[in-house]
Amino acid sequence: MTVAERFRNKRGQMTRSELQLGNAILDDYPMSGLCSITELAAKADVSTPTVGRMLQKLGFSGYAEFQAALREELSEMISNPITKRAHWKSTLPEEHILSQYSRQALANQQAMLDDLDADAFDGFCRLLADPRRRIYVAGGRITGTIAQFLYLHLQMIRADVNLIPATVAWPHDLLDVREGDVLIAFDVRRYENTTLTMAQMCHEEKAEVVLFTDQWISPIQRHARHIFAARISVPSAWDSMGSLLLLSECTIAAVQQMLWDSVQARTDMLEAAFDRTKLFRKFV
Repeated sequence: MTVAERFRNKRGQMTRSELQLGNAILDDYPMSGLCSITELAAKADVSTPTVGRMLQKLGFSGYAEFQAALREELSEMISNPITKRAHWKSTLPEEHILSQYSRQALANQQAMLDDLDADAFDGFCRLLADPRRRIYVAGGRITGTIAQFLYLHLQMIRADVNLIPATVAWPHDLLDVREGDVLIAFDVRRYENTTLTMAQMCHEEKAEVVLFTDQWISPIQRHARHIFAARISVPSAWDSMGSLLLLSECTIAAVQQMLWDSVQARTDMLEAAFDRTKLFRKFV
């Protein structure tokens, strides 16, 4: 587990000072924890013993072990495709890639579901089902494909759903963001500045930011109301988006269920349009 995952899992056991410290660490994660213990305590406005007590709750024997874990995570976060392939090639047993890859991808999905807060997920879906809120969906170079998948389905379910395209003109698409709107941002390692700026702008307008990210947690987390983290490491030079896709499909199913009456009406309208355009082949 990452340090961030350990902290989220132990939140209920933390004192107010420890929660304050944990939030300070997450605010510039993982760099915030790579300073000295006294600097970290001062940054979080807590005592040095508070740092030690919280690290014990997280399962670390001391500050050195905590920092070693953060350095390893930082290395994982910034690794490029060549580095990632060299890692799995040297450490995993020789077997067929179908078995090797799928086993890890399925384990990633199960780990995400095990860590998922069902109440937080339900609350997020209620935001999407609220017709008073406009929905914006954004992704990056790779995650943009999943963002488009989620956008397309949400658009079939309800009105006022917008995809922010990864073009130089994207600020145009945020001109009308207002308080109470929802931005769903996809961002995984190596985190993209454009997506971060989108989230910052929406947060400044008092929109609700929801983050779909990886286990190391995108910097967008400091602006997000809901954070859903998925494991993405697989025996490949590229990360797996399977867990984020599963989460997106669960979101679609939940919101569809909440708005089923309107979904039926919109689907009828859409099918009529498909018939007019002869988009699909008829088997008669």
